[in-house]
Amino acid sequence: MTGTSTHPPLRVRGLRKAYGDVVAVDGLDLEIRAGECFGLLGPNGAGKTTTIEICEGLNTPDGGEVLVLGRQWGRDDRELRERLGISLQETLFSDKLTVAETVRLFRSFYRDGPTPDAVIGMVQLQEKTGSRVGQLSGGQRQRLALACALVGNPELLFLDEPTTGLDPQSRRQLWELIEGYKASGRAILLTTHYMEEAERLCDRVAIVDHGRVIALGTPRELIASLRAEHVLEFAAGDTSPIDERALASLEGVCSAGQRDGTYRLQVSELHRAVPALLGELRRREIQLTELRTHSATLEDVFVTLTGRHLRED
Repeated sequence: MTGTSTHPPLRVRGLRKAYGDVVAVDGLDLEIRAGECFGLLGPNGAGKTTTIEICEGLNTPDGGEVLVLGRQWGRDDRELRERLGISLQETLFSDKLTVAETVRLFRSFYRDGPTPDAVIGMVQLQEKTGSRVGQLSGGQRQRLALACALVGNPELLFLDEPTTGLDPQSRRQLWELIEGYKASGRAILLTTHYMEEAERLCDRVAIVDHGRVIALGTPRELIASLRAEHVLEFAAGDTSPIDERALASLEGVCSAGQRDGTYRLQVSELHRAVPALLGELRRREIQLTELRTHSATLEDVFVTLTGRHLRED
C-alpha cells in the first residue's frame, strides 16, 4: 500500500548530467503523481536513460534536485531501496535456479512484502514455479523480472522498456499486470518504444529530446496539440521535390513536411484533403507510388516534435 506522505512519488528539478563535453541531461524537470503511470519517451541519446538511472540511484547528477518519495539519494539510500521496485530492460538471472528460488532470493533483500508464492501468482507464473529460469520463454522471463521488482511491495515502480522483444500476446499479458499494480494507487515510471503501449498505460507522457522535456501532457492532450485528426502520407515517382508550402495550403490540410521521400500531411478534414491532394498531383502530372492515411496518434506527435520515429536508432 502507498504511504501517507504528501510528497509526490518523484520530483525532479533542474536535473543536469554531462559526460565530458556531451550534455546528456540539460535542466530537466519532472513530477510524477501518486497513482499514475508516467511515460518517459524520447529518441536514442535524448537523455532518458541517464535520467532514470539518476532517479533509481544508479547514477549521480551534476546538478539539480531529485526527490524520490520525499527522500534523497546519498542520504536515505537504505529506506529508498526498501520502497522502490526496478525492472530493467534486460534482467540477468541464474538459469539454473527455479522460478520459486529466484523470487525467494529477491524477497530476502526486503524486510516487508508479499510472500514469494503470492508474487508468483500475481504475475501468473504458478505453473512454472518449479521450472528452471533457463527453460522460460521471453514473456515468462519478463513476468519473472516484474515479480522480482514487486517482492518488496514498492510504492514507486521503475519499468524500463518492459515489453521489448515480446510477442503481442505476452505484451498484453504484461500490460494487464501493470494496470493491476497501478490500480492499487501506486506510481509507475515507464519507458517504452511502443507508442500503443504508452497510449494504453500512461496517464501522462513526457517527450524528452536533447536532455530536455519538449512536451508534457496526457496522450489525448498531446495528440490534440497537432490540431489534426488524421495523417495523410504519400510518396511519388521520380520527380522534383514538391513544395511543402503548396501542400500545406491545400483544403483540409493543417501542415506538411517531407522526409526520406515520404510526404506527411496533418489533416483536419480528410474528405477534403484527399481530393485536393489528388487534384494537385494530377495538375503537376505527378504519379503516386504510395498513399495511406491513419488517425493521429502519439507516434505522430513524436515525429512532429523530434523529426524521428521512436524506434529509430
